[in-house]
Amino acid sequence: MEHHSAIDSFKEIFRRDLDRLAEEIKAYEDEDNLWVLGRGIANTAGNLCMHLIGNLNTFIGHHLGGTDYTRDRDLEFGGKGIPREFLLEGIQKLQTTLDHSFSNMEESQLKTIYPVEVLGYPMTIHHFLTHLTGHTMYHIGQINYHRRMLDHD
Repeated sequence: MEHHSAIDSFKEIFRRDLDRLAEEIKAYEDEDNLWVLGRGIANTAGNLCMHLIGNLNTFIGHHLGGTDYTRDRDLEFGGKGIPREFLLEGIQKLQTTLDHSFSNMEESQLKTIYPVEVLGYPMTIHHFLTHLTGHTMYHIGQINYHRRMLDHD
């Protein structure tokens, strides 16, 4: 088995998960369903997708990769009817940003403290990236259920 650095592992996991996110968004039979709220559901799949794009562009691209990305949380959660192609383009651009960010990181950085206290306490970059992998998959799972509840054969 090939030895991966932790950075290579994070790069691979986020690539896998963003590919899954894109596949979920593409799998909606009715594009309008991306923006439908189901009973007891707080966010649409489109909004969750935009939230993930904003979240990862901010916490990995901007804070670790040095991009000039500016987050618009109001749009992430309030935007409606944005074309599927725009979401897929955002995922693709994010993938490029994450690949670039991870490629420019040193393994030793993972042990240093993440530059922003996002969850209210200091944590290492490694710890926060681990948190972000779980957060990403949580929302992809929500999108999967949302799609299956709303798309009927």
